[in-house]
Amino acid sequence: MLKDVIAPIQAWLLSQGRCVGCGKPLLNKKSVKRDGTEKVTCECGRIYIHDTKTNKYRRALLEEV
Repeated sequence: MLKDVIAPIQAWLLSQGRCVGCGKPLLNKKSVKRDGTEKVTCECGRIYIHDTKTNKYRRALLEEV
């Protein structure tokens, strides 16, 4: 039930290019470029994958970390 409330908020934050944990913008954060994507690390320690073609962020999977 709690996940049903939090998931839309997290999706909205990611669509705005913000961290789901601290809400800070993910632009100009420490990043490592890969094949068409960037691995972005927020100040709070959460890791995201930025697809440069579609300009969208998502949380990184365990095998991507």
